[in-house]
Amino acid sequence: MDNHKIIKHRKLIQILSLLIYNADVKNWFTGNISRSPLKNVCVPGLNCYSCPGAISSCPLGAIQNTLASGKAPILITGLLLLFGTLFGRAICAFLCPVGFIQELIYKIPSPKIPKTKKIETVSQKLQKTKYIVLVLTLALPLLFYFINGFASPYFCQFICPAGTVGAGWPLVLLQKGLSDSIGFLFKWKSVIAAVLIFWSVFSFRPFCKYICPLGAIYSFFNKVAIFGIKVDYTKCTNCQKCTKDCKMNPKAVNSTECIRCGQCISQCDFGALNS
Repeated sequence: MDNHKIIKHRKLIQILSLLIYNADVKNWFTGNISRSPLKNVCVPGLNCYSCPGAISSCPLGAIQNTLASGKAPILITGLLLLFGTLFGRAICAFLCPVGFIQELIYKIPSPKIPKTKKIETVSQKLQKTKYIVLVLTLALPLLFYFINGFASPYFCQFICPAGTVGAGWPLVLLQKGLSDSIGFLFKWKSVIAAVLIFWSVFSFRPFCKYICPLGAIYSFFNKVAIFGIKVDYTKCTNCQKCTKDCKMNPKAVNSTECIRCGQCISQCDFGALNS
């Protein structure tokens, strides 16, 4: 399968994922939150539970809520292991609405941050911050539960732009009463979301690169995931042409920063890559 076909299929899958995750269409216009029975099930990608049309749960929110209640997140951990083992960070490339929206924003005509050696080195160092965010995302709900007897999904509550853009903003616009109760937290998260949207105009998927804890979880599975980019090392010459133009700045195909989107396949002159 050539690069153009992979990209074509990827965009279609991204659109379908966005629509399937948010299939309770009537709530897009009513300002109500879907009460779908499927909300007991998690989708693979990042999609806020509180988005008006969301018919299922976000794995990141589910695992935080479970930890915040002092329970062991056995079911959601099993699902994440399943998703990761099957796809690794291919979920980021194909099944995550937040990644898809960032890619659309990046298409806005504007000067882009160039991929120089210095910028790439700095970017690769900053990409490690999402693992710090992951540790805090999982540790803080559990820590505060043991201290106070209760806790919250702090990443969702204070940072996640999916909840702000997909839930907070639409609900405030559609429910007149909510606009009168806007407080500091809503304004804080709106600033974060606005900064990330603006950043996405000039940089490819900055939330995925530097912040997303879910992407950090899936990155651990990239070397072993069943579906994704396959490397024939008998043909590979280690020329690194496959990663030279990659906007995610991975050190190698299937490394932790590779989202396994397939755009590198046509870059290989030796037929060492396939999907």
